[in-house]
Amino acid sequence: MSLFDKCNNFTRAAEIKERGIYPYFRPISGSEGPVVYMDGKPVVMAGSNNYLGLTAHPKVKEAAKKAIDNYGTSCSGSRYLTGTINLHEELEAKIAAFMGAESCLLFSTGYQTGQGVISTLVGRHDYILSDRDNHASINAGNMIGSSMGTKVLRYKHNDMNDLERRLKSIPEGSGKLIATDGVFSTFGNVVDLPGLVSLAQKYDAQLMVDDAHAFGVIGEGGRGTASKFGLEKEVDLTVCTFSKTLASLGGFVVGTEKVIDYLKHHSPALIFSASPTPPSVAAAMAALEILIDEPKLVTKLAYNANKIRRGLQEIGFEIMDGETAIVPVKIGDDEAAFLMWKKLYEAGVFVNVFIPPAVPPGHSMLRTSYMASHEDEHLDKVLSTFEKVGRDLGVITSQV
Repeated sequence: MSLFDKCNNFTRAAEIKERGIYPYFRPISGSEGPVVYMDGKPVVMAGSNNYLGLTAHPKVKEAAKKAIDNYGTSCSGSRYLTGTINLHEELEAKIAAFMGAESCLLFSTGYQTGQGVISTLVGRHDYILSDRDNHASINAGNMIGSSMGTKVLRYKHNDMNDLERRLKSIPEGSGKLIATDGVFSTFGNVVDLPGLVSLAQKYDAQLMVDDAHAFGVIGEGGRGTASKFGLEKEVDLTVCTFSKTLASLGGFVVGTEKVIDYLKHHSPALIFSASPTPPSVAAAMAALEILIDEPKLVTKLAYNANKIRRGLQEIGFEIMDGETAIVPVKIGDDEAAFLMWKKLYEAGVFVNVFIPPAVPPGHSMLRTSYMASHEDEHLDKVLSTFEKVGRDLGVITSQV
């Protein structure tokens, strides 16, 4: 059997493309934040993770341009050797201060951050306890840890009873890391952080929270999951990405100075990767400064997402209750989800399609997400278009 047989036999994407309902890898030719240009026409973007709408902010763009003028386009090396510039250290200090942490370390991508932190801290005979709905970056760290002899125990989603059952099974004195998303990226629900903290303390485990979809979205001034629950001192490590709220590319981890210093000198994901580029770091720093100066953006984002959440429920769609920027719309059938995506797109609204295995069988959905830069006119268009398409396709039949 050839290694490439699975590639040659993969026809699902081609079949969907032939039917004109393929929703992935759609190129964007221009962006104004809440409106993007695709196939030469303006489309309301209701599927971006650009939560505060800062990728098009003049201050962010100007900071990136200035960094290129001062430093060039790349650092041409890893942080460990020749790839550190003063912008890296300046941003690390600003993030640590904003998050109320002792120290911060930047990574080149958000994916590398979770992967690089977990795989560096755990070793043979240690245990990782990981929520079944965690992001792929945590799962990648789990896999690397497993290859080194770490035991990976996955517990049922947000189920503290199942987590405690697994914690009880671990030999006393073993190293234990509980790893979880703060806001789960598919359905947008928030972790039971008080429950996790209680169990971590009871069983002497360390706790790492991935705030990719929580930073800038929940908590005081957008400080994330621990801030939302007032548990900043009880969370050992928070990892995050630049690619959402911070309008750039990269990632960071915050924690105690000793742990961050250890990661700095031992994480392969950091040591063997080129450092975050000057324009990326400068853009993220500018976005952070805007978040600090304008916390009202977090409030506006919540208003926008809640307006859509309530509106879609009133129209008759099945929506998962939540409080974040992610508003998932359950469709059920794969084909119906693809077809509804196409009709929405043709009418000028872009959303994302999630089908199994990203969601359970029979739970295919449209994952919509919102930005602080959406105005009521954009949101009203999303709601009216969803209603028309949903009724035309028979996805909703109730009367308003």
